[in-house]
Amino acid sequence: MLQQTQVATVIPYYERFLKRYPNVSDLAAAPLDDVLRLWAGLGYYSRARNLHRAAIEITNRYKGRVPDSVELLRTLPGVGRYTAGAVASIAYDKRAAVVDGNVSRVLSRLFDIHLDIRSPAGERRIWETAESLLPRSRAGDFNQALMELGATICRPGDAAQCLTCPLRNHCDALAAGNVARLPVKLKKTRVREETHVVIVADRANKRLWRQRPAKGLWASLWELPSAVSSGASAHATAVALARDIFGESVTVDGRRLCEVSHQLTHRLVRFVAYRAHAPGARVRTDMATPFKWLSNNAAERVGRSTAMRKLIAAIPETPVEPSRAMGARGT
Repeated sequence: MLQQTQVATVIPYYERFLKRYPNVSDLAAAPLDDVLRLWAGLGYYSRARNLHRAAIEITNRYKGRVPDSVELLRTLPGVGRYTAGAVASIAYDKRAAVVDGNVSRVLSRLFDIHLDIRSPAGERRIWETAESLLPRSRAGDFNQALMELGATICRPGDAAQCLTCPLRNHCDALAAGNVARLPVKLKKTRVREETHVVIVADRANKRLWRQRPAKGLWASLWELPSAVSSGASAHATAVALARDIFGESVTVDGRRLCEVSHQLTHRLVRFVAYRAHAPGARVRTDMATPFKWLSNNAAERVGRSTAMRKLIAAIPETPVEPSRAMGARGT
């Protein structure tokens, strides 16, 4: 949960998660939908799916006991070098290094390292440095101390509290006047913008929902049916999507219900919603992903992204009467 997410945000989710799944076997036995619903709002849902898969593997291969070596830990779904080192050192007192953003900042300043910490050479140098500093015992305490130092004292840029730092007399960057310049991060990821066209189809106090594919953005979560607009107008995309789901016996309003934007780390998603009318029409049976007609209460019980919750809140409660036939140009 702490990957890419701040501690203050994680704590309530962590507490609810452990209350629901107090041990690995409980998590392994849970339906993935329930796990994703409990995770909803934290983002980066691949973490939840990997955690669930790892729990199943630990239960089946290791009789419910989490492996205690870095090598075995790294064979589990979603467990990389950082997580394996953290679990091995903190839970099992193994001599394993941990490098996160805080540790990278501390070590790049302590040794005045001017390599881009996101580059292969910079990452290798930081990990080698972290491993060289490990004490013979209590590596978990040492790793947590480094992370805490970075989080509270050796903070980014001008926020660094060098006067109160216990390592100030050993810091090469402080001696050289380079603290605010480190760590070096040269690579910037360009934010991609996407328009997701959504159709809202209601019938008998229920609304049509679809489960997203098992891979990709918001994988396995439930959504109002959507399609990414790729050149065509938003309305034309909505018409094509509705026909793909219901066939020809469907109409789509020309007027937009709402627009909502949602910022992800490297992506800005703009939702544009239209109401679809398909009285009596059935969802085609050859669709690649599952569809369900859900009441509002039932929809609350399935896994949904924060972005989808935001969109739902913006949709007018009163259905809008069809203003134009399906072939009409959108506004």
